[in-house]
Amino acid sequence: MRTMKMKNTISIPRLLPVAMMALVVMFATTAYGATPGITGTGTVATFNLTAQTAFLNQPDGAAVYSWGYGCATGSAPTFLPAAITTATCPTMQVPGPTLIVTQGQSVTVTLTNGLPTSAGNTSILFPGFAVTATGGVVGLLTNEAVPGSTAVTYKFTASTPGTHAYYSGTQSDLQIEMGLYGAIVVLPSATPLNCTAGGAQSGGKPFAGANGVAEAHWAESDFRLASAAYNHARTCYDREYLFQWAEMDANIHRAALAQVTAKGSCAAGAVGCSLEVPTEPYQPSYFVINGRSMPDVMDANYGVEYPHQPYNSNPHMHPGEQVLIRTVGQGRWQHPFHEHGNHVRILARDGNLILSATDPNSLAGLLMFNTDTTPGQAFDGIFYWTGRGLNWDPYAHNPASADPLAKLPCTPDANGYNTGAPTAINYYEWCQDHNKPLEVAPIGDVAGSGPATLPSPNILTNGAWYGGTPYLGPNAAVRSTGPTSNLQPSNVQANPGNERGFAFMWHSHNEREITTNNVFPGGMLMMMLVDSREFVIDEAN
Repeated sequence: MRTMKMKNTISIPRLLPVAMMALVVMFATTAYGATPGITGTGTVATFNLTAQTAFLNQPDGAAVYSWGYGCATGSAPTFLPAAITTATCPTMQVPGPTLIVTQGQSVTVTLTNGLPTSAGNTSILFPGFAVTATGGVVGLLTNEAVPGSTAVTYKFTASTPGTHAYYSGTQSDLQIEMGLYGAIVVLPSATPLNCTAGGAQSGGKPFAGANGVAEAHWAESDFRLASAAYNHARTCYDREYLFQWAEMDANIHRAALAQVTAKGSCAAGAVGCSLEVPTEPYQPSYFVINGRSMPDVMDANYGVEYPHQPYNSNPHMHPGEQVLIRTVGQGRWQHPFHEHGNHVRILARDGNLILSATDPNSLAGLLMFNTDTTPGQAFDGIFYWTGRGLNWDPYAHNPASADPLAKLPCTPDANGYNTGAPTAINYYEWCQDHNKPLEVAPIGDVAGSGPATLPSPNILTNGAWYGGTPYLGPNAAVRSTGPTSNLQPSNVQANPGNERGFAFMWHSHNEREITTNNVFPGGMLMMMLVDSREFVIDEAN
């Protein structure tokens, strides 16, 4: 039997059976997640951006010609979260750099146009903010930067907290499709006391406050940008992730490349020095989250294999934590985002916190089975998971076991959760299902009479690609790799013993959108990995 010790989590992108559902596929790689971006210090946050071209890598081996915003040469941005030390900001990336500012801060964004001359002018819109634009030429919606000429400067005050989109306001049907979009995260100017580490925690999650994830007894760094999404006591959170959903029609990108190549270094404004790329009919073949498709979404942030797609989509959590989901629809289609494991409570849309009309202390956002990723719109929501309602104990507790970790107590608080032992592995366990192991005849050292017996993994999965144990609980690794195990017929490196928990598939509910060129799995698909608290979730990569 093993005593409790901390382990660094190595996240394995794999599709596991969850609540009696199994999928057939697994991809082995190391990955982490967070909400990375760049910020400006002082009373004025200054960002120097450029628009340039590059090729985006896709899981099918294709490299798709694209346009994107990036950091201008010579700029020296400050990166957040500070715990991520591998951050870079290339001169072109998709999506563009996430701009992280604070409510009330003045923001200055200077844009130079490094696109081919035939691509014409470009610009940036900042919906929801009162923007003053100077320089360049006056366009239909805002001032535009001419290729190779004087930059355009946009100034506004970050008046509204929350998640917001930015994107091109010039020939948007083509330029946004080509990749000219990004996100702005505005942090609240003040944080409710109950949301700070060590603050007074009120009971009854979700939306009742949280002490935060960076607790010394878990030896975890804090990767949050803040401890509350808004200056409201019901918007505390423990982890956060940003997802920007878009799609790409490879025919449009190929046509743009062909025309840019054919026109060469034509003179700006000359007859014929412009693109005539048809954007209809629209037939996207790549469906991306943060510029990547599955399984690439679960590779590391700032991975060298994705020089122009620095952000991943790889959420993690411990049971009982509140995960802030920042989502932006950046494409032309609406994508139904389904987060397996629980509904998502919508906090706000486009920075507008949704409150009760009769009680401003209460939230009134929808509890959604599918969250809407509407083009041009952003939302903030909270995902929450404890195992409540499963009618079995995800920690596989059993008082008859010889393993002391299998005999951990669960003392319910007023809301039914084990909150009196914050250093225990089963902190925030739903006590009503305590001592109800999943299996009637389990393997390993956790015996019990649970409500179900797992069938052979070869029935549910493709043999050697079985995803691992369906438990969070004590000695999960022993149960899955021990000599009597029938849960892992392959080898340890396929699913290392230090990654044991639940994996919930988060994906578009449009089936075509979880493919890459109509091949599953791909596209708008990721996994929410729920790890036991004995495993340190390290998002510093």
